[in-house]
Amino acid sequence: MNLSMTAAPAAATEPCDLSATEAAAAIAARELSSQELVASCLNRIARRDDAVRAWAHLDPEQALARARAADARPPSGPLHGVPVGLKDIIDVAGMPTGFNSPIYPGYVPAADSACAAMIRKAGGLILGKTVTTEFANRHPGPTRNPHDPARTPGGSSQGSCAGVADRQVPLGIGTQTSGSIVRPAAFCGIVGYKPSFGEVSRVGVKPHSGSLDTLGLCGRSVGDVELLRAVLVGVPYRPEAPSCLSLRVALCRGESWEAAEPCSRQAVEETAAALVQAGAELRELELPPAIFGGWLDDHRRIANFESARSFGHEKRLFADKLSRDLYEGRIRDGERCTVDDYIAAQRRAEAMRGWMDEAFDNFDVVLTVAAAGEAPLGLAHTGDARFNSLWTLLYTPCLTLPRGTGPNGMPLGIQLVGRRFEDERLFAIAGGVERLIAAGS
Repeated sequence: MNLSMTAAPAAATEPCDLSATEAAAAIAARELSSQELVASCLNRIARRDDAVRAWAHLDPEQALARARAADARPPSGPLHGVPVGLKDIIDVAGMPTGFNSPIYPGYVPAADSACAAMIRKAGGLILGKTVTTEFANRHPGPTRNPHDPARTPGGSSQGSCAGVADRQVPLGIGTQTSGSIVRPAAFCGIVGYKPSFGEVSRVGVKPHSGSLDTLGLCGRSVGDVELLRAVLVGVPYRPEAPSCLSLRVALCRGESWEAAEPCSRQAVEETAAALVQAGAELRELELPPAIFGGWLDDHRRIANFESARSFGHEKRLFADKLSRDLYEGRIRDGERCTVDDYIAAQRRAEAMRGWMDEAFDNFDVVLTVAAAGEAPLGLAHTGDARFNSLWTLLYTPCLTLPRGTGPNGMPLGIQLVGRRFEDERLFAIAGGVERLIAAGS
């Protein structure tokens, strides 16, 4: 196992190898055209997507036409001319939204989702729609892990994470209701970020669980994702200086710790040791069972109760076209959950959030497992989401960084968790940890 692998991308040999921040800067300086960047991404897709299968919809001529149009006008924002891939449950005007379901063949929305509109306002280009699991649930799509096509890329934002990892597009947007951005980002060896709940608009995104659904962002560096977050929130991109000095780190093992593979636990522990050596103060974070006991069941009750209502149209008219994974695994379970049980789960979740908000007075960031370990073999199962679901339930911002490789040479990740609505602080910390990992290579 190699735990010193840097998170930084290899030196660029063609435009598609550039990070989003590098590409944006080069386009703004007129050292690179948007057309050159988009053409390079399309060439990479043509060479690689038979193996990776990250795209649900791609129109190369339309993408090149939009790139030429971007080159013909002055820079219009921080993403000017930079392509982004959007998960295929997110509406883009003029592009089909298929949800990886036979229920919606040829459905083309007339309006952009909020995130697509914000990307366009910042000068960015929507390259295409990336593969999702069925309605962003359990039933997988055809995407494969770019590091080993025999392994899952994770779910449900599998196309976005695999496409970014394979340098087919510099930035991707997915969603997370349990672990659907952090887990595939860890499996694919890139940076994945789930914002504080409610910070980024979900208008134009197919709902699953209104209390838990969150957009997720992915890129090949912390700076890339921070740039995209600034665009979606509508704030200036002004990254804080990365630092690990005087950092108070809470190491959270929790009840799921033993379910993680040894390589994943070691990645977290060795990161903790490196942070201490860099001047951080380390402490253990123990979640009191009286408050957090049964949290995974509470997450399931909330998610499935709401899913059973969110998919009311599909289950009423197209039940025969829903996968067994979705219909039996989520919708039926949600129908069996009583309103009283749902409300009780919501109240317990609020108590957990209150406890965590106060606990952050004693530390700056939580360090924990991002995924069980390496991406599992096979495409039928997208991996265990329990290492992410708690933080989704708590509404905290979460970010995974690449941290070496496991015994089979597949990427590993660590997860950093920040205080709710202190996302900028989390990015500053993550930037410091990213540099620390790179320095250890």
